[in-house]
This record gives sequence, structure tokens and C-alpha cells, in this order.
Amino acid sequence: MNRLEGKAAVITGGSRGIGAAVALRLAEEGADVLLTYENSAERAAEVVERIKAVGRRAVAVRADSAVPEALTAVVDEAAATFGRLDILVNNAAVFLVAPLEELVAAEIDRTLAVNVRAPFAASRAAVRHMDRGGRIISIGSNIADRAVFPGLALYSMSKTALVGMTKGLARELGPRGITVNLVHPGPTDTDTNPADGPNSGTIAGFTALGRYAEAAEIAATVAHLASPDGAYITGASIHVDGGFTA
Repeated sequence: MNRLEGKAAVITGGSRGIGAAVALRLAEEGADVLLTYENSAERAAEVVERIKAVGRRAVAVRADSAVPEALTAVVDEAAATFGRLDILVNNAAVFLVAPLEELVAAEIDRTLAVNVRAPFAASRAAVRHMDRGGRIISIGSNIADRAVFPGLALYSMSKTALVGMTKGLARELGPRGITVNLVHPGPTDTDTNPADGPNSGTIAGFTALGRYAEAAEIAATVAHLASPDGAYITGASIHVDGGFTA
């Protein structure tokens, strides 16, 4: 399929896991991609090469999502490199599990900076370059609706904030033909939460399907929202969680 032929996308945190799967899927559907990374330069380069192998342009840029100016620069670079910007996927995130009493101010500040302020800052920068048909898609978490273990309060709070951002921006940008949506993945087989990890059996058991998702399954929903097929979906929070929140 070439539903995204001629489109250009920015994906934050696109060097591994869900972000890498999204980058590759959008490229397979025709988009040029700029992806950010913070520490995984080698893996980011691998994703870039895989995108180029399917015939699309790709760039990897090191950027700390906690720094709003860095995100603005990344978005501007993508628009300059590709001559346009159509899709923003806010994927970069900090996942911290800790008891409330043990959290320190620096951990709280960084989690909120990366998980909440960064999507807002990137969206603010992106809309300056988007025409009608623009897409803003954020990656949330099933934990926003169902925190099944202790120690998840900070992370859950940060992802729940994206619901309000999505609804507010959908209303604001709808008249401009730009859609804004939120995808809540469930347990997904990634480096940080492998399907064969120590608690994976318990976690998979919380889903109706009894298994982890593949990152590509999350990417498929993102691609649908980014494509013309998703043109009438906005302000939505879509769970791709195997029934975790059913």
C-alpha cells in the first residue's frame, strides 16, 4: 500500500520498540521519515537503513525530548529536509516504576518533561508546517486507564495527561483540517518489556487475548490514523491492548 506516498513524518523515540516499528510502517506506506533518538545511535542508524531499503528518505537526529527547543529544531529540520511535514508521532517516553515515597523531584520533573511537555512542544512546532490533512498521533499507554501494579502513579498520570491534550488540540486544529489522536498500546514485546520477561505471564494474563502485542500491531493502527483512511477520526483515544482495559 502507498497510502502515505509523498508524505513526511517525524517520529520521536524512533530508534527501537514501537517507535522503530512505526517509522518502518510509515515508510513502507510511502512516507519519508525523520526519527529522533537519545542514546541508541547505532540502532537509529539501522532503522534509517531499513527505511532507505524500501525506497524512502530517512534521517536520524539525536535529541533530548526533555528540551523543548531541541524538539522545535527537529521539527523544523524535517520540514526543511523533506520540503513539508504531514505527520507527527509523539512516541518518546520515560517509563519509571517506583513507590510514591521513593520518587525524587528530578525523576518527577523528567517524566513530566518527556511524557507530557514534549508532545505538546512538538505538536506546537509541527502545526506551523502542517497543511490540511496533517496528523498528530501520540503514543499513550493502557496504564492510563488501568494501573494494575503499585508504583505506576507517576507514569499513569503522565500518560493520562495526553488524553486532555489530544481532545483540546483536536478541537483547536479541526477547523484547519488537522487530526489529533492518541493510541494506547497494551503489553508490547519490546526491549523494556519483553514478552519473555520475569512478569510477562502475569502481565499477558491481564489481557483478554492472553498475549503481548508485536510492535508492528501498534504501528498498524498509527499508520491507519496517519492515512487518508483515518481522516474522520480525531480527538480519539484508541486502545490497542488485547482487551487489557476491557
